[in-house]
Amino acid sequence: MNIMMPNESKVNPHNWVDLHADYLYAYAVMRIKDEEQVRDLVQETFLAALERVTQFEGRSTERTWLTAILRNKIVDVYRKRSPGLINQDVNKAEPEQADFFNADDGHWNSECAPQEFGIDDHDPLQNKELNRILQLCIKKLPPLWLAVFTMKHMDDKSKEAICSELKVSDANFWVIIHRAKVNLRSCLQKNWI
Repeated sequence: MNIMMPNESKVNPHNWVDLHADYLYAYAVMRIKDEEQVRDLVQETFLAALERVTQFEGRSTERTWLTAILRNKIVDVYRKRSPGLINQDVNKAEPEQADFFNADDGHWNSECAPQEFGIDDHDPLQNKELNRILQLCIKKLPPLWLAVFTMKHMDDKSKEAICSELKVSDANFWVIIHRAKVNLRSCLQKNWI
């Protein structure tokens, strides 16, 4: 059995930028709206990894390790933003979403009801265009909604972890998820169909 020693020629900081910068940037830009802040986070990730290079145990790839560091930095950004955004985001959305649903019974208004997307799974060009539009729609979400949505649906974090990290109540979590999905659906319908 070949046991790998910590840092046994598996980490090469000289190649990090060439090998991982684009990937880390793309990962962060999906989760943070501000591209300048994304660039700073990627740089901070490299610096933090360089400071902890001796702690890399080789149980994952360099990219996985760097992504984990970046993910923690993104969560820190979410935490800094979240206390002041919780009520602001939810209250701001109330008037924006009022026209989606019928006030009497809570069902979709006919003009805003979900429609078929007409997506052909076998057409890669169409799926690429849909993905581009989806990314633009995701970036339009309020910061807290973006944080909750990406942590839940892109990072596969549990509700409990998200609520704990962002200091969001269970009820507020479900309201945010629902409203984010409604807004994304509406944005896709306006820009895709």
